[in-house]
Amino acid sequence: WTQWMFLQLYKKGLAYKKKAVVNWCPSCNVVLANEQVIDGKCWRCDSEVIKKELSQWFFKITEYAQRLLDDIESLEEWPEKVLTMQRNWIGRSEGARIEFPIKGSDKTIPVFTTRPDTLYGATYFLLSPEYPLVEEIIKDSPYKDEVQSFKEKVSKESAIDRVSGALEKRGCFTGKYVINPLNDEEIPIWLANYVLMDYGTGAVMAVPAHDQRDFEFAKKYNLPIRIVIQPEDKKVTSDTMEAAFDEEGIMVNSGQFNGLPSSRSLDLIIDYLIKKGSGEREVNYRLRDWLISRQRYWGAPIPMIYCSNCGMVPVPESDLPVLLPEDVDFRPKGMLPLASSKEFVNTICPKCGKKAKRETDTMDTFVCSSWYYLRFCSPKTDIAPFDADELKYWMPVDQYIGGVEHAILHLLYSRFFTKALYDMGFVNFKEPFKRLFTQGMVCKDGAAMSKSKGNIVNPGKIFSKYGIDATRIMMLFAGPPEVDMEWTDKGMEGASRFLNRVWRLIYNNIDCFKEPKNKEEVSPEDIS
Repeated sequence: WTQWMFLQLYKKGLAYKKKAVVNWCPSCNVVLANEQVIDGKCWRCDSEVIKKELSQWFFKITEYAQRLLDDIESLEEWPEKVLTMQRNWIGRSEGARIEFPIKGSDKTIPVFTTRPDTLYGATYFLLSPEYPLVEEIIKDSPYKDEVQSFKEKVSKESAIDRVSGALEKRGCFTGKYVINPLNDEEIPIWLANYVLMDYGTGAVMAVPAHDQRDFEFAKKYNLPIRIVIQPEDKKVTSDTMEAAFDEEGIMVNSGQFNGLPSSRSLDLIIDYLIKKGSGEREVNYRLRDWLISRQRYWGAPIPMIYCSNCGMVPVPESDLPVLLPEDVDFRPKGMLPLASSKEFVNTICPKCGKKAKRETDTMDTFVCSSWYYLRFCSPKTDIAPFDADELKYWMPVDQYIGGVEHAILHLLYSRFFTKALYDMGFVNFKEPFKRLFTQGMVCKDGAAMSKSKGNIVNPGKIFSKYGIDATRIMMLFAGPPEVDMEWTDKGMEGASRFLNRVWRLIYNNIDCFKEPKNKEEVSPEDIS
């Protein structure tokens, strides 16, 4: 039924395929998750990992970004921590989309910014190394070789490391310029490793006086720092600045907007850009569409067929489910696991009846967990994914329990699925879980236990010495269930002694516990 769900989303235009950059090991000939890339190398064979474009399937969760954000207000019985995490992950921001013309070209590069009031302070321009126009920009540049070398180095860095601050901020000048649409000033174009193609537009107008990352980058490469907003209570200079000034203030070095409060000039500058045809108001979201393709065996096969005559064709619902093949070769040899099964791949087009090929990607297992609670309401139903009447009785879930680590994955995906199904008329509620409880984690050395970190406790030794019940009692006594617990053996002795006292109390007074003749006439004396 997960495949049926996929087809409904596809019909509604919420499932689509496009090219996306993945980590690729040229030795193993396989796609690697970010977690499998260690210091730019494959975790299995230690080969240098490269970036490669592959066609991938996505769910258009961004279509629901504003509704997911708005309906957070209705989740009154969810932990505030989870709601805050979802708000930040969706990341709604209001600002302007500004077009920067490339000098000597008829093309422009768009930038989204929440601070158009700082536009006069842009002293350099940043592009993601993966930006599509980079090759065209550097084709006749004297810095072409340096740029290519820089791109190659960045391709071995994970996206997580590039934005986390774990890596040093590095850049490379392209030798080309864009034009500031406010004052026609030429601004040098640089590539930077901390700018990602899948966030915003992949381009940044760098204002080092008023953005800390840009400030650090400018200091490193000796780039100009121009102050365009002064604090109201003091004057700062670029020579004496130790950090970027990112608060509101009074406009300076900003042409006709000098002397205005920056909060007021923000809207005025957007209006001015709109009149010039160089910009427009825009709402942006940090949330990105959900990449569900997995180049692995385990997962529901994506129910799509590729026909040379008809193109991409969905598997008819009457032919579901598409089952995983059993004649699969799991050895890395340059093809996906499902692609190694000729019996699975080769099929007939349901439209024209000619020979065709099946999709060989499987779905992210989070797709299944995004709607399993609906199936639980009527697990024996075999003609539909769920029974509508049972759903009306049981849903939404009154009390849901799970870890806070699911805040921006399972819990967000489930909310998206529910809203999409509501729009399609399959359910009569907009939120899946009324009340949410997130239990705490058992930690050691201040972090969740992990084999990779080495901060684990062998429960077998604890059970052998004190018993399972004593371990449970100690953990229950450690604190409220929603709070993380730092593991320590010190409480085990006390928990064990407590249980032994309870056991001795019962054992030594077993004769006092006589079953009354009439169970409905039990008095306090009978159990005292």
